[in-house]
Amino acid sequence: MATNTDPTGPWSLVVPLKPLARAKSRLGRTAGEELRPRLALAFALDTVAAALSCAGVRDVVVVTDDPVAGPALSALGARTLADSPAAGLDAALEHGARSVRSRRPGAALAALNADLPALRPEELARVLEFSSSFSRAFVSDAQGIGTTFLSALPGFELRPSFGGPSRARHLRSGAVEISAPGLDSIRRDVDTGDDLRVALGLGVGRYTAGLTAAAAPGPDR
Repeated sequence: MATNTDPTGPWSLVVPLKPLARAKSRLGRTAGEELRPRLALAFALDTVAAALSCAGVRDVVVVTDDPVAGPALSALGARTLADSPAAGLDAALEHGARSVRSRRPGAALAALNADLPALRPEELARVLEFSSSFSRAFVSDAQGIGTTFLSALPGFELRPSFGGPSRARHLRSGAVEISAPGLDSIRRDVDTGDDLRVALGLGVGRYTAGLTAAAAPGPDR
Protein backbone atom coordinates (compact mmCIF):
# COMPACT_ATOMS: atom_id res chain seq x y z
CA MET A 1 0.00 0.00 0.00
CA ALA A 2 1.02 3.58 -0.52
CA THR A 3 2.48 5.71 2.21
CA ASN A 4 0.89 8.95 3.36
CA THR A 5 2.94 10.83 0.78
CA ASP A 6 1.45 10.29 -2.65
CA PRO A 7 4.30 10.12 -5.20
CA THR A 8 1.93 10.78 -8.08
CA GLY A 9 0.93 14.26 -6.92
CA PRO A 10 -2.64 15.54 -7.17
CA TRP A 11 -5.07 13.55 -9.30
CA SER A 12 -7.27 14.62 -12.19
CA LEU A 13 -10.69 12.98 -12.17
CA VAL A 14 -12.88 12.44 -15.22
CA VAL A 15 -16.63 12.18 -14.58
CA PRO A 16 -18.95 11.25 -17.49
CA LEU A 17 -22.58 12.38 -17.42
CA LYS A 18 -25.31 11.49 -19.92
CA PRO A 19 -27.79 14.16 -20.98
CA LEU A 20 -30.24 14.36 -18.09
CA ALA A 21 -33.19 13.46 -20.30
CA ARG A 22 -31.67 9.97 -20.72
CA ALA A 23 -29.95 9.53 -17.36
CA LYS A 24 -31.04 7.10 -14.63
CA SER A 25 -33.86 5.53 -16.66
CA ARG A 26 -34.35 2.72 -14.13
CA LEU A 27 -34.85 5.23 -11.34
CA GLY A 28 -37.85 6.62 -13.19
CA ARG A 29 -39.84 3.51 -12.25
CA THR A 30 -39.91 4.56 -8.61
CA ALA A 31 -39.06 8.26 -8.53
CA GLY A 32 -41.21 9.27 -11.50
CA GLU A 33 -40.21 10.86 -14.78
CA GLU A 34 -40.43 14.42 -13.48
CA LEU A 35 -38.04 13.83 -10.58
CA ARG A 36 -35.66 11.43 -12.37
CA PRO A 37 -33.54 13.99 -14.33
CA ARG A 38 -33.42 16.29 -11.30
CA LEU A 39 -32.10 13.42 -9.19
CA ALA A 40 -29.49 12.58 -11.85
CA LEU A 41 -28.24 16.16 -11.68
CA ALA A 42 -28.27 16.16 -7.87
CA PHE A 43 -26.23 12.93 -7.82
CA ALA A 44 -23.66 14.47 -10.15
CA LEU A 45 -23.47 17.69 -8.15
CA ASP A 46 -22.91 15.80 -4.89
CA THR A 47 -20.33 13.51 -6.53
CA VAL A 48 -18.34 16.38 -8.02
CA ALA A 49 -18.60 18.53 -4.89
CA ALA A 50 -17.19 15.68 -2.78
CA ALA A 51 -14.42 15.02 -5.31
CA LEU A 52 -13.40 18.67 -5.39
CA SER A 53 -13.27 18.64 -1.58
CA CYS A 54 -10.83 15.71 -1.58
CA ALA A 55 -7.28 16.73 -0.68
CA GLY A 56 -5.75 14.42 -3.30
CA VAL A 57 -7.72 15.88 -6.21
CA ARG A 58 -6.26 18.62 -8.38
CA ASP A 59 -9.21 19.01 -10.74
CA VAL A 60 -12.38 17.38 -12.03
CA VAL A 61 -13.33 17.23 -15.70
CA VAL A 62 -16.98 16.46 -16.44
CA VAL A 63 -17.73 15.15 -19.91
CA THR A 64 -21.30 16.06 -20.77
CA ASP A 65 -23.45 17.64 -23.44
CA ASP A 66 -26.28 18.52 -21.09
CA PRO A 67 -27.12 22.27 -21.26
CA VAL A 68 -28.31 22.37 -17.64
CA ALA A 69 -25.77 20.10 -15.97
CA GLY A 70 -22.74 21.65 -17.64
CA PRO A 71 -23.14 25.17 -16.20
CA ALA A 72 -24.24 23.82 -12.81
CA LEU A 73 -21.14 21.64 -12.49
CA SER A 74 -18.89 24.42 -13.78
CA ALA A 75 -20.24 26.63 -11.01
CA LEU A 76 -18.94 24.11 -8.48
CA GLY A 77 -15.44 24.41 -9.94
CA ALA A 78 -15.36 21.50 -12.39
CA ARG A 79 -14.12 21.92 -15.96
CA THR A 80 -16.78 20.74 -18.39
CA LEU A 81 -15.99 19.19 -21.73
CA ALA A 82 -18.41 18.48 -24.56
CA ASP A 83 -18.92 14.81 -25.31
CA SER A 84 -17.77 15.23 -28.88
CA PRO A 85 -17.30 11.49 -29.51
CA ALA A 86 -20.96 10.91 -28.47
CA ALA A 87 -20.14 7.21 -28.63
CA GLY A 88 -20.91 5.96 -25.14
CA LEU A 89 -19.39 5.93 -21.68
CA ASP A 90 -15.95 4.56 -22.45
CA ALA A 91 -15.47 6.93 -25.39
CA ALA A 92 -16.44 9.87 -23.16
CA LEU A 93 -13.90 8.78 -20.54
CA GLU A 94 -11.14 8.39 -23.14
CA HIS A 95 -12.01 11.85 -24.48
CA GLY A 96 -11.76 13.34 -20.98
CA ALA A 97 -8.50 11.53 -20.31
CA ARG A 98 -6.95 12.85 -23.53
CA SER A 99 -8.02 16.37 -22.61
CA VAL A 100 -6.39 16.09 -19.18
CA ARG A 101 -3.16 14.65 -20.56
CA SER A 102 -2.99 17.24 -23.34
CA ARG A 103 -2.78 19.90 -20.63
CA ARG A 104 -0.79 17.89 -18.10
CA PRO A 105 1.02 14.96 -19.74
CA GLY A 106 2.20 13.55 -16.41
CA ALA A 107 -1.23 13.54 -14.80
CA ALA A 108 -2.43 10.71 -12.60
CA LEU A 109 -5.92 10.00 -13.89
CA ALA A 110 -9.07 8.46 -12.47
CA ALA A 111 -12.54 7.88 -13.84
CA LEU A 112 -15.37 8.30 -11.37
CA ASN A 113 -19.07 7.54 -11.77
CA ALA A 114 -21.41 10.54 -11.63
CA ASP A 115 -24.01 8.77 -9.48
CA LEU A 116 -22.32 8.58 -6.08
CA PRO A 117 -24.43 10.98 -3.98
CA ALA A 118 -23.10 9.60 -0.67
CA LEU A 119 -19.43 9.98 -1.69
CA ARG A 120 -17.13 10.92 1.19
CA PRO A 121 -13.97 12.91 0.34
CA GLU A 122 -11.97 10.97 2.92
CA GLU A 123 -12.94 7.64 1.35
CA LEU A 124 -11.98 8.90 -2.08
CA ALA A 125 -8.65 10.08 -0.63
CA ARG A 126 -8.00 6.55 0.67
CA VAL A 127 -8.75 5.06 -2.72
CA LEU A 128 -6.42 7.51 -4.45
CA GLU A 129 -3.69 6.69 -1.93
CA PHE A 130 -4.09 2.96 -2.58
CA SER A 131 -4.16 3.59 -6.33
CA SER A 132 -0.78 5.33 -6.24
CA SER A 133 0.83 1.89 -5.75
CA PHE A 134 -0.54 0.37 -8.96
CA SER A 135 -0.33 1.28 -12.64
CA ARG A 136 -4.10 0.79 -12.92
CA ALA A 137 -6.61 0.10 -10.18
CA PHE A 138 -10.36 0.05 -9.72
CA VAL A 139 -13.20 -0.15 -7.20
CA SER A 140 -16.20 -2.37 -7.90
CA ASP A 141 -19.76 -1.37 -7.12
CA ALA A 142 -21.65 -2.61 -4.06
CA GLN A 143 -22.97 -5.61 -6.01
CA GLY A 144 -19.46 -6.67 -7.03
CA ILE A 145 -20.47 -6.61 -10.71
CA GLY A 146 -19.81 -3.13 -12.06
CA THR A 147 -17.15 -0.47 -11.51
CA THR A 148 -17.38 2.95 -9.88
CA PHE A 149 -13.72 4.07 -10.04
CA LEU A 150 -10.76 3.33 -12.34
CA SER A 151 -7.30 4.88 -12.13
CA ALA A 152 -4.16 5.11 -14.24
CA LEU A 153 -0.79 6.42 -13.09
CA PRO A 154 1.35 8.71 -15.26
CA GLY A 155 2.62 6.82 -18.28
CA PHE A 156 -0.34 4.41 -18.34
CA GLU A 157 -3.59 4.61 -20.27
CA LEU A 158 -6.93 4.49 -18.49
CA ARG A 159 -8.40 1.75 -20.77
CA PRO A 160 -11.95 1.98 -19.40
CA SER A 161 -14.44 -0.85 -19.92
CA PHE A 162 -17.49 0.36 -18.00
CA GLY A 163 -21.05 -0.92 -18.22
CA GLY A 164 -22.58 -4.24 -17.19
CA PRO A 165 -20.15 -6.77 -15.64
CA SER A 166 -17.21 -4.38 -15.87
CA ARG A 167 -15.49 -5.67 -12.73
CA ALA A 168 -14.56 -8.89 -14.55
CA ARG A 169 -13.36 -6.98 -17.62
CA HIS A 170 -11.19 -4.62 -15.59
CA LEU A 171 -9.67 -7.58 -13.74
CA ARG A 172 -8.90 -9.28 -17.05
CA SER A 173 -7.29 -6.08 -18.32
CA GLY A 174 -4.73 -6.23 -15.49
CA ALA A 175 -6.18 -3.53 -13.24
CA VAL A 176 -5.86 -4.24 -9.52
CA GLU A 177 -9.06 -4.30 -7.48
CA ILE A 178 -9.11 -2.16 -4.35
CA SER A 179 -11.21 -4.05 -1.83
CA ALA A 180 -10.29 -2.41 1.47
CA PRO A 181 -13.08 -2.08 4.05
CA GLY A 182 -14.70 1.27 4.77
CA LEU A 183 -15.26 2.34 1.17
CA ASP A 184 -19.05 2.07 1.15
CA SER A 185 -19.71 5.55 -0.20
CA ILE A 186 -17.53 5.14 -3.27
CA ARG A 187 -19.09 1.75 -4.07
CA ARG A 188 -22.70 2.91 -3.75
CA ASP A 189 -23.80 4.08 -7.16
CA VAL A 190 -27.52 4.71 -7.58
CA ASP A 191 -29.57 3.16 -10.37
CA THR A 192 -32.80 2.16 -8.60
CA GLY A 193 -35.03 3.27 -5.76
CA ASP A 194 -33.51 0.56 -3.57
CA ASP A 195 -30.02 1.90 -4.31
CA LEU A 196 -31.18 5.39 -3.38
CA ARG A 197 -32.60 4.23 -0.06
CA VAL A 198 -29.25 2.63 0.84
CA ALA A 199 -27.39 5.80 -0.19
CA LEU A 200 -29.74 7.88 1.94
CA GLY A 201 -28.92 5.60 4.86
CA LEU A 202 -25.22 6.27 4.35
CA GLY A 203 -25.89 10.01 4.18
CA VAL A 204 -26.04 11.87 0.89
CA GLY A 205 -24.81 15.31 -0.10
CA ARG A 206 -26.90 18.43 0.16
CA TYR A 207 -28.22 18.43 -3.41
CA THR A 208 -29.67 14.92 -3.22
CA ALA A 209 -30.81 15.46 0.36
CA GLY A 210 -32.74 18.56 -0.65
CA LEU A 211 -34.60 16.75 -3.44
CA THR A 212 -35.40 13.60 -1.52
CA ALA A 213 -36.52 15.25 1.72
CA ALA A 214 -40.04 15.76 0.35
CA ALA A 215 -40.10 12.94 -2.21
CA ALA A 216 -38.95 9.60 -0.79
CA PRO A 217 -38.71 6.90 -3.49
CA GLY A 218 -41.21 4.06 -3.40
CA PRO A 219 -40.26 0.38 -3.54
CA ASP A 220 -38.82 -0.99 -6.76
CA ARG A 221 -41.26 -3.02 -8.83
